[in-house]
Amino acid sequence: MTSLFIDCNDQLAPVWTKVHQPDDPAIKVNRTPFAREDLPKLLDGVTICLDDHSYMPTEQIAQCRSLKHIVFLGTGAASYMSIAELKDLGVEVHTIKGYGDTAVAEHTVALMFACARGVARMDHEVRGGIWKPREGMQLQGKTLGVIGLGGIGGEVARIARGIGMEVIGWNRTQRPESGVTQVELNALLARADVVSLNLTLGDETRGFLDAARIAKMKPGVLLVNTARGALVDEAALLAALESRHIGHAGLDVFHAEPLKAENPLTRLENVTLTSHCAFRTPEASMTLLRRAIDIVRRIEGMQPSA
Repeated sequence: MTSLFIDCNDQLAPVWTKVHQPDDPAIKVNRTPFAREDLPKLLDGVTICLDDHSYMPTEQIAQCRSLKHIVFLGTGAASYMSIAELKDLGVEVHTIKGYGDTAVAEHTVALMFACARGVARMDHEVRGGIWKPREGMQLQGKTLGVIGLGGIGGEVARIARGIGMEVIGWNRTQRPESGVTQVELNALLARADVVSLNLTLGDETRGFLDAARIAKMKPGVLLVNTARGALVDEAALLAALESRHIGHAGLDVFHAEPLKAENPLTRLENVTLTSHCAFRTPEASMTLLRRAIDIVRRIEGMQPSA
């Protein structure tokens, strides 16, 4: 079997060098940027593809006759490819969970603070010679609504309780082990001063936060999304931000990435943007790449190293 890490960037390259060991499966590494139409040529003869965050269009992958496995470096493969369509082509998509729960949760809380205190806006103003201290929201004593109580949502709740927030949550199934008071979704939307989206993306959650649900949120609410852009109806989000029904949004994920400079979100003062980096810490990256290599090992019929 031939394996290729198709999009190893400058940030991951030194981590890969540390993690990949001599007794690991042989995996070629591509560090050269490529266009989607180049995929068939790049993946010619490749059986296993490691994909950081490159799009894998079905029509391109259909031309990759040797490809049987895509190991996506994260949980959100559905944002970059149609898992069902690739399965029909005989390509299995593997995802990796739990490698960066703490990293993503910490970034979520960082965005909460940035939104509450207008950090990015004031930083921009001060750099431009404008000295205009702005009043912000104190998070202690406020209610945080966590939508999705998996590993990341649970970590967000833990940190938020530590800064004195009341935490309520909603999950599609009951999660008593989370230690979070679970309420009906409509009750959460109505009560929360801050909402954190931590759902996985699938057919049942795509467009989850639509105009009707946004309308049920408390006026002036802070919304943080470090999960997947497609969980939110973008047009409804823009309308709510422009009307200030959503007071501020902290967004790390978008419908199409990288976010284009002309996207309306970039022109709104009550939006704080980061570049899908919530999971990017050395600790999380090392765990992620180690697990990816072990998936390749299992595919090749080897046993994971101790």
